Amino acid sequence: MTTAAPRNVLILLSDEQDARVLGCAGHPWVHTPNLDALAARGTRFSNAITPSPICVPARASLATGRWVHDIGYWDNAMGYDGRVRGWGHALLDAGHRVESIGKLHYVDDRAPTGFGRQHEALHLAGGTGQVWGSVRDPLPAQPRASRLFTELGAGESAYNRHDMNVAQSAARWLQARARTPVAKPWALFVGFVAPHFPLVVPQRFLDAIPVDALPLPRLHPRHGTPRHPWAQRFVDYMDHDGELGTDARRRLALACYFALVSFLDEQVGVVLDALRAAGLEDDTLVVFSSDHGDNQGVRGLWNKSMLYRESTQVPMIVAGPGVPAGHVCATNVSLVDVAPTVTGAMGVAPDPAWPGRSLSELSNAPDDDQRLGFSEYHAVGSPSAAYLLRQGRWAYHHYVGYAPELFDEAVDPGQAHDLAADPAHGATLAYFDALLRRMLDPVAVDRHAKDDQNALVERFGGRDAALQVGPTGATPIPVR
Repeated sequence: MTTAAPRNVLILLSDEQDARVLGCAGHPWVHTPNLDALAARGTRFSNAITPSPICVPARASLATGRWVHDIGYWDNAMGYDGRVRGWGHALLDAGHRVESIGKLHYVDDRAPTGFGRQHEALHLAGGTGQVWGSVRDPLPAQPRASRLFTELGAGESAYNRHDMNVAQSAARWLQARARTPVAKPWALFVGFVAPHFPLVVPQRFLDAIPVDALPLPRLHPRHGTPRHPWAQRFVDYMDHDGELGTDARRRLALACYFALVSFLDEQVGVVLDALRAAGLEDDTLVVFSSDHGDNQGVRGLWNKSMLYRESTQVPMIVAGPGVPAGHVCATNVSLVDVAPTVTGAMGVAPDPAWPGRSLSELSNAPDDDQRLGFSEYHAVGSPSAAYLLRQGRWAYHHYVGYAPELFDEAVDPGQAHDLAADPAHGATLAYFDALLRRMLDPVAVDRHAKDDQNALVERFGGRDAALQVGPTGATPIPVR
């Protein structure tokens, strides 16, 4: 479906933000007045799911409107290169202005990825990215240093400065549109890095968080909670929690993560204020989301890469013409729904290959508890493919070569009690297993991903050589 009156579209994307780390989602310590105001004039989707809980595959899905197993951008060494067309290409073909400012995390700024122009773009380090993370068939036996928390605490990181520059650049871009009106609507993608690690944040944001009073993360194995064997194999390879070491540092890490979300909110506010000042708010559909979440120490896990809600659930707020104000929609949605949302808003027909549906349409429809939520993981630290299905009250985790997990989120929203081994839930397990197999062959997709990764590893000289290629921490800001 296309809209009768095409609109501008502004996409704002954070990085590594759990959906519940928002003031409007009820978080007790995070202050997000700008995003709260955006939600108040639009619809917040309370069950938005990333297509993959890691940066590059999730962003490729967002760009193309298709699932990771369909497009083959499996991990953080396989950046989106425009080989599979996406919503940006469709808009450019229709004569619209389509530009980006900030983080994209694609292969580089030369690939035809659907933007007429990129500003202050952040892409894969060296155009190659995390090649060492593609070594997973089998996963190396030797543990790898985490390096997730080598920087932690108050300060100003290169990422902080990048995000502030991105916000100002986006504000100037919008001001320029007000001065030079155009006949056709435009689309602008603005990518922020926060709250992605390193967990460094200006002091004034950290001051607003009661660091010493924060409760420690739930379900830590040292307190008797068993860790699923698939997740344990990940930890055996990279133990982020072990690097933190102390409860004081765990609290500080949480506080910095929360503070970075408030820092992000301030940058979003700069952009939204500019949109309003330019007189463009009433003619622009705004979409805010994130590429994936963060485990935040739950189960002794940090960063992303897991199927649990902390890692896979992302914020999703849509506001603008035709979107109900002050509404919370519980229907499962995904980043693949962004593609038909954008093209629909701008009067361009969606690609028939896209599995998604316009978020504007979903915001106006009754909640659908049967709409399937889906995510998959084939990247760094994983011994095998992992697939998530959510429907109704259930969350089902399928791990190739490992036992599944099953959670009844109606009574266990924190996913503390795995019901997969309970014979009483055998029919539910069988239902979800069949549902997954109607969508894909889990073993064949796992093999496909590993074959592609093995070929990449060989191009870099084999396992030992590939393990030395790629950033050991966060992707560096390029020198301009």
